[in-house]
Amino acid sequence: MRFGTRVCTKVLAKPTMRGLKCSSPKVVSQSTSQTMPRAGQPRRSCPRNARQEFKERHIPGASFFDIEECRDKSSPYDFMLPSESHFAEYVGGLGVSNDTHVVVYDGDEVGTFYAPRAWWMFRAFGHKEVSVLNGGFKNWLKEGHPVTAEVTQPTPAVFKARLNRALVKTFEEMIQNVSSLKFQVVDSRPEGRFRGTELDQGLESGHIPGAVNIPFHSFLSETGHEKSIEEIQEIFRAKKVDLSKPLTATCRKGVTACQIALAAFLCGKRDVAVYDGSWSEWFHRAPPHYKVSELKRSKGH
Repeated sequence: MRFGTRVCTKVLAKPTMRGLKCSSPKVVSQSTSQTMPRAGQPRRSCPRNARQEFKERHIPGASFFDIEECRDKSSPYDFMLPSESHFAEYVGGLGVSNDTHVVVYDGDEVGTFYAPRAWWMFRAFGHKEVSVLNGGFKNWLKEGHPVTAEVTQPTPAVFKARLNRALVKTFEEMIQNVSSLKFQVVDSRPEGRFRGTELDQGLESGHIPGAVNIPFHSFLSETGHEKSIEEIQEIFRAKKVDLSKPLTATCRKGVTACQIALAAFLCGKRDVAVYDGSWSEWFHRAPPHYKVSELKRSKGH
């Protein structure tokens, strides 16, 4: 199957083959090569080899987007954005041009986990016609839509990338914001990691001063679909997050933070920035008093 380049402005794509044909997008399965366990996940079920899973079955015509490859490999921190030229070359190799409507999905059991990261990366590099498959591959399979093991070789395309720096926050900007409070900060990690009561994939946990915690799964229904706009707005209101004011999302590696950006986008807020380094950078660079942890307080630190 060859997907065309008709433009579509929908943020969430419906998990139907008819829906994909109608908008004629380039479908991209997005994940890391090795998917590691998260909070509450049994260790025995991991690691998963996402690339192998893609080879075994995927949406016909889809290409595999690997965030372990499309990143700044010179950085000591996980999944930092690549350069403009690196991103352009990588997605061009997937057959994506500036005129392509891209639909991203992943195979995570929660429904959507990595796909919003790819969605945000495309937007950060100036590509507006990008959607997330609502419910992910999990629901694609559940609804009985076609899959294949045939890996297609896309025709290389020319993609010109220009980084929109308004959608990316640096460590320096985050440090300044602790005192200036120019923008709100929402942390998408599980509550225990935010509070500092459990390890965060090997790191001591905690959060940036002033940050608000909204675990990313709060925006997903039990079936793995995005909740309604009304439900999402209420989630933000309950945490006193004002969507009319500047907002930056953070997490552990800059992945689930993009779920915050996607949720806000669905509510009409298109300018949410992501702190790309997130806790993996903050933990190593921020001064001790800028790492808020209930565990440290209980020990008298």
